[in-house]
Amino acid sequence: MNNLSADADWRVDQRCTNCDAARQFAPGLVTETAGRSSIVRQPRDEAEEKALHAAAFACHTRSIRHGGRGPDPALDPFPLRLTEHVHMCGHNSRLTAGANSYLLRRPAGNLMMIDTPRWSPDLAEKYAAVGPVTDVLLTHRDHAAHGREYADRFGARLWIHEGDLAAAPDADGILRGTEPVEIADGVSAHPLPGHTEGSVLYLADDTYCFSGDSFYWSRSAGDLAVVEAVTWYSITELAASLARAAPGLRFEWLLPGHGDRKHLPAGDFARRMRDLADRTGELSPRPVDFTALRW
Repeated sequence: MNNLSADADWRVDQRCTNCDAARQFAPGLVTETAGRSSIVRQPRDEAEEKALHAAAFACHTRSIRHGGRGPDPALDPFPLRLTEHVHMCGHNSRLTAGANSYLLRRPAGNLMMIDTPRWSPDLAEKYAAVGPVTDVLLTHRDHAAHGREYADRFGARLWIHEGDLAAAPDADGILRGTEPVEIADGVSAHPLPGHTEGSVLYLADDTYCFSGDSFYWSRSAGDLAVVEAVTWYSITELAASLARAAPGLRFEWLLPGHGDRKHLPAGDFARRMRDLADRTGELSPRPVDFTALRW
């Protein structure tokens, strides 16, 4: 099922949890097969080799192997520049179910970390080399692991919503209620209770939307989607949150914790957000079922 014919072949081992991160970095090379990722063909050029290394260094279970070895540390691309202002951290953590995390550059030269990669002092040094990190923004309790370690290493403020405060009780900045809050020039927090009670979306410069697990871009649907099958708090509350927030959100980049990211014109996203709120309002509560996720 995976290519095991040669020692130099790339493969995915049995530890894969189907978090989807690898498929985001190496589309066309990694696909979903029987509820987990699988290498569908070997890389044909340097660009594809780099894509598989990015997938391997993002994988939280280190399931992507190059023959009998892991990927070459010298080819670790992270932090990986996505746009002029955003880097992806890679090195996704087992303790956040393999969620993506990001570095956001501000006009003054400082950075904000949105959610966290796995913790290690060496990784912290790599991220700090991009610029001084002044804030660590947690989107919700599922992604709170390592927040304190990174905040302390950077001398940064740690942010979380009061609804998920139990996951980071020593946070420096506590968001409250459901109204948007400006936490820095050009950066606002929009509470979206639903996936968890304290889920938050962070919006930067009317351009970048860090949605946590509130919604994502679904490749299978070709549209915005909510994680209906894994909504811990209330799908009804999530529908209300989206209906409340959608009219005030304007962005061109969707950057979620789980699920794919997407770049579209702001007007296109505005229309899709209204439609997503309407569709979510038609959903009913259902038991949590990880196998029902539609990437």
